[in-house]
Amino acid sequence: MNSTNRLAKTMLTATAALSLLALSSCGSNEYKKSAGNKSKQVASILKDNGCMECHSATAPKPFYVDFPVIGKTVQKDIVEGIRYVDLTAMVEALQSGKTTTEVDLTKVEYATLGDKMPPAKYTAIHWGTSLDSEEKAVIIDWAKETRAAHFKSNSVAAEFSNEPLQPLAMIETNPSKVALGNKLFHDTRLSADNTVSCATCHGLNTGGVDRLQFSEGIAGQFGGINAPTVYNSALNFVQFWDGRAADLKEQAAGPPLNPIEMGHTSFDNIVAALALDDAFTKEFNAVYAEGLSQSSITDAIAEFEKTLLTPSRFDKYLQGDKKALTTDEIAGYDIFKQNDCASCHVGENIGGQSYEYMGIKANYFDHRGTGLTDGDNGRYSVTKNEADRHRFKTPTLRNIAITYPYMHDGSAKTLEEAIKQMHTFQIGKEINNTEMTQLVSFLNSLTGEYNGKQLN
Repeated sequence: MNSTNRLAKTMLTATAALSLLALSSCGSNEYKKSAGNKSKQVASILKDNGCMECHSATAPKPFYVDFPVIGKTVQKDIVEGIRYVDLTAMVEALQSGKTTTEVDLTKVEYATLGDKMPPAKYTAIHWGTSLDSEEKAVIIDWAKETRAAHFKSNSVAAEFSNEPLQPLAMIETNPSKVALGNKLFHDTRLSADNTVSCATCHGLNTGGVDRLQFSEGIAGQFGGINAPTVYNSALNFVQFWDGRAADLKEQAAGPPLNPIEMGHTSFDNIVAALALDDAFTKEFNAVYAEGLSQSSITDAIAEFEKTLLTPSRFDKYLQGDKKALTTDEIAGYDIFKQNDCASCHVGENIGGQSYEYMGIKANYFDHRGTGLTDGDNGRYSVTKNEADRHRFKTPTLRNIAITYPYMHDGSAKTLEEAIKQMHTFQIGKEINNTEMTQLVSFLNSLTGEYNGKQLN
């Protein structure tokens, strides 16, 4: 290191220490002013300890972000921090008395429990910013209380009530609409050439997918993104990898009008085709007063898909049956949590609750080496916000062992390959053979039942 660089580094350390010592001496106890309101206390803790400097796209950045020598490292850390979690919306929600997301809650909770934040290289020049025991206790208590109030399943055993993963709860549905939706789900008349139904790409006997890298639509055309499972999709916070559909009803309207998938030019054509079936029309009109329409057709399909929930042995374990899982499966669940997998794959659906950046620790797309496609844009395709490029709705891990291939691009052929990719690109660590075996065992325990029969 030359003398100029050494001088710059020395000046940085001295200046930062003096400036932040002054800040920390008066700001670290600000959260106590909100005693009695844990949400506001947590918001203050996150702000006062400098978390927003690396975990907010809109917050002011450290004054030394453009310094020589370490400036590039600081900028890299900020980019990585925001890609992992942007706390802006969370802090705003906590300050206004609103509930934060299950994912943000779990990420902050895990960072606190594991003493992972702030990192040592940050606290080295930001004296007084490490969370003290009292601040940690506030965050952990808030997380537990918020999970109990908003995210806990009614069927979870008391000892597992604060787990980031929760057992499934069934969704109330209208049986008559479900019956119609079941028929429509398997009806090829939803495609322009009568060759493709919803079940073609989302086979209920193949894990709710077609097990192809890209699905085949009408006229032998192939899409550019891997078909997600339809099982448990009712528990997703949005639909499609890019979240362009807010719910199942809106999602059901997409494929029939997609020129590659089902190829109809309007729902009028679908209505006309179905209306030729007198028996079906009569049955449909008995349930929907408005008769056949885009709204009623997609509503029926959505109602059917709400029944596609698949309780597993893991659910029985969380409900208190200790014999439901093997020793290896329980060990695998511990590894799942220790490696922060549960900070994104949370809740009853074990995922599907957030958009996550693909390639936090390393560039996934450079590694893949095939060039970028429209399917790689992720949420950006909807928002046109550059910060959303390569962000995708986190998939559910329920039935993950039987819904291969994996990733939005279907590039991972095996579960082991997918696990390695997640560790490399999202976590930034290697996984040994024992951990791999146990983690795979746990993920296999998430394969559930549908209509009383085990999926395979």
